[in-house]
Amino acid sequence: MVKKICCIGAGYVGGPTMAVIALKCPDIEVVVVDISEPRISGWNSDRLPIYEPGLDDVVKQCRGRNLFFSTEVHRHVGEADIVFVSVNTPTKTCGLGAGKAADLTYWESAARMIADVSRSDKIVVEKSTVPVKTAEAIEKILSHNSRGVRYQILSNPEFLAEGTAVRDLFSPDRVLIGGRETPDGRAAVAALSDVYARWVPDDRIIATNLWSAELSKLAANAFLAQRISSVNAISALCEATGADVAEVAHSVGRDARIGPRFLSASVGFGGSCFQKDILNLVYICECYGLPEVASYWREVIRINDYQKTRFVHRVVSSMFNTVAGKKVAVLGFAFKKDTGDTRETPAIDVCRGLLGDKAVVSIYDPQVTEEQVQRDLAMKQFDWDHPRHLQPLSPSDLAKQVAVVNDAYEAARDAHAVCILTEWDEFRTLDYKRMFDAMQKPAFVFNGRNVVDPAKLREIGFVVYAIGKPLDGWLKDMPAVA
Repeated sequence: MVKKICCIGAGYVGGPTMAVIALKCPDIEVVVVDISEPRISGWNSDRLPIYEPGLDDVVKQCRGRNLFFSTEVHRHVGEADIVFVSVNTPTKTCGLGAGKAADLTYWESAARMIADVSRSDKIVVEKSTVPVKTAEAIEKILSHNSRGVRYQILSNPEFLAEGTAVRDLFSPDRVLIGGRETPDGRAAVAALSDVYARWVPDDRIIATNLWSAELSKLAANAFLAQRISSVNAISALCEATGADVAEVAHSVGRDARIGPRFLSASVGFGGSCFQKDILNLVYICECYGLPEVASYWREVIRINDYQKTRFVHRVVSSMFNTVAGKKVAVLGFAFKKDTGDTRETPAIDVCRGLLGDKAVVSIYDPQVTEEQVQRDLAMKQFDWDHPRHLQPLSPSDLAKQVAVVNDAYEAARDAHAVCILTEWDEFRTLDYKRMFDAMQKPAFVFNGRNVVDPAKLREIGFVVYAIGKPLDGWLKDMPAVA
């Protein structure tokens, strides 16, 4: 009988997942632990450290009843029956596999800590996205430091989409639990299944072996990213031929074998998982002597990088091949709507590209702070996935050319161009005539998310570029690459 669950890591996965488990299992004590005092203080405050629709209500219903957030890591891990580990697995920046392999430093530290403080048998659950065979390494660490304590390792990857995480947790497509195919392993799978079965239908709880569960998470994210890169590749062809990518995607998506989801052309994908997981998949394929498979998945990343570069080139070339000294308004910095998450957001690369050409950039996003924008523009690749105290503290020289403002109209005032980089609903209903009147002329809109009708913008007087849409006369005379 599970009486206490502890989750190591109070981030985007651990916090919401444990909050929903606490709500649905009021008889189980659920504690989220983290060594970061500011993060735990945030979870115990009225302003949670992450923005996710519906999360505030869930936390407030449970916090102080059977949901707790604490920095007393050792005590709560030692008391728990099930320990979820939801720590970062950043991409290595140096050493063997740099730029591709997952860095398991934080996972190994967590495993050693669990072994040090445990005095009773435990189920240890991989909740972070980890490389295939990580469970085997964790088993070795725990078994060699067991002191008579028995452990079962399970893989229970999360499949949350930011912006809909609470809804996804309430009604998941599936809950995947991988364990050892032994009596003890099957018992551990059953114990965790019983927790989810409080609200998830039995036919959505899938039991597999450990390696299938670990690989399924990487494969799912790779498949989703592949769809985005596929439609973005087609968007470039649409612009060249006069086709409309929205019409092509709609037609393709009506095929029951394909379906309509993840077929919206954009400036590129972002978020904490897609690029990192594909790079990890590439590295694993290379390690197992599968260079052709590695090359196939690497191309998904290359198309994503190409799409961002192509967008910046289109901005610069359309504006007489220079944006030096020109104000460019950027609407949206988060990687998608309904989240404040900026990890791997395409806006970073687009802003860096504009700043590199000496543009003056004015940014508005309803959920991203100026501090976060400055941090993101100062970071090297993969810095974001390390603890905050290891991230850059001072803004880069490029970031000094950036202003972060409180609304879209302020961002666009006296600007030469507007770039829409996040599909926030409010951007669909802005008064673009008001915006146009306050801008330098000719006034440009570069619609990286296709959230506004290009025809209506052209009626106002804008020169419009929309991803994958037929080009207007102005753009046809400009080179696609600066």
